[in-house]
Amino acid sequence: MFDINIITFLLCFLVTATLIYILKPSAIYLGLVDRPDKRKHHQGEIPLVGGLGIFSGFLITSVVLGLVDQSIVAFFVGSLILIIVGVVDDFRELSSTVRFIAQISAASIMIFLGGGVLLDFGALTWNGSLFSLGLFAIPLTIFATVGVINAVNMSDGIDGLSGSLVLMTLAGLVIVTLVEQSYAELQLLLVLIAAVIAFLCFNFRFPWRKKAGVFMGDAGSMFLGFAITWFFIQLTQGSDKVVAPVTVLWFLAIPLFDTVGIMLRRLLKGMSPFAADREHFHHVLLLAGFSVAQSVLIMSGLAGVGVVIGLTGEYLHLPEMLMFVLFLLLFGAYFYGMRHAWKVMRFLKRSICRRRHNKERRQLNQGVVNERRTKDRRMTSLQCKVNDRREVCRKEGVVK
Repeated sequence: MFDINIITFLLCFLVTATLIYILKPSAIYLGLVDRPDKRKHHQGEIPLVGGLGIFSGFLITSVVLGLVDQSIVAFFVGSLILIIVGVVDDFRELSSTVRFIAQISAASIMIFLGGGVLLDFGALTWNGSLFSLGLFAIPLTIFATVGVINAVNMSDGIDGLSGSLVLMTLAGLVIVTLVEQSYAELQLLLVLIAAVIAFLCFNFRFPWRKKAGVFMGDAGSMFLGFAITWFFIQLTQGSDKVVAPVTVLWFLAIPLFDTVGIMLRRLLKGMSPFAADREHFHHVLLLAGFSVAQSVLIMSGLAGVGVVIGLTGEYLHLPEMLMFVLFLLLFGAYFYGMRHAWKVMRFLKRSICRRRHNKERRQLNQGVVNERRTKDRRMTSLQCKVNDRREVCRKEGVVK
């Protein structure tokens, strides 16, 4: 099984990386690129082919390895709708209404053709009984699907962020499928993780590359949000479920906190919840003085903490209601902090300035020490030369 998983991972990684590499020049030629504007401060025109590469790599590898059954066929059909609408939206920005129709259509296909329905919220009651959804199952499934899709989409604000957050979520799902020996879902998760990592090789900022080579675009972010929702439903519902629904909330905590929080703040300001702005958590980190790469690492680290908390509650068998209350309390703390973002930025800036001041002071002190050492070495060398010259002159009788 381990060898099969490695082959699965490597195959999808190579397929996805190759597709993205091939699609890049075509995207530039066709104009499928993201151009800088008042909200987008990246440099140059960046090809929007990451989503196409991830979806195509995931689909091709799944078919080649024989991982496709009836339920996942419905998933791929719904995904294809999102990919097509996403690519069109990347070419020419569509209205939010069109995007919502596409997302609802994909969710409906998953429900009625693939059987992917949220039947319950788990043991989310104080007495530990099952919180069944009954007649609200289908509308709440659609609502949850659209919500997760947009949470992932709205996290796609700086290079490497959305892919990294999705990677942390998928890593949590891999752990629960390994523990519960749910190998069918594990294979698919490894395929998707490989596709995301291949994309991040082109999207993440490295010391030798100061900007992203490709973006995932709306096609990629909507597909990944839809994929996460599909896995959540597969793993949390039915008699053979492998993880509690509240646990997977923790796996996606940072994107959910950021999306719900910013929509609430916009409503409190009298704005549309879908209006564009630069008040996401990653914007706060950037304004506080962190670089893009540092901001991504900080948010990915916080997402990893969310995964650890979820797994801890799951395997210590803590009450699901307790885990949900803790989730809401943490969101409340996050929302309060973001409502007072200027205080957060001031604290972060003060911390950064202190750290930079200490670093600069150490560098300055080290420079003074090095300069003194250099002077001492030069003086010692000069004195040695003078002494040597005097010794030669004394021997030759020039001086006494």
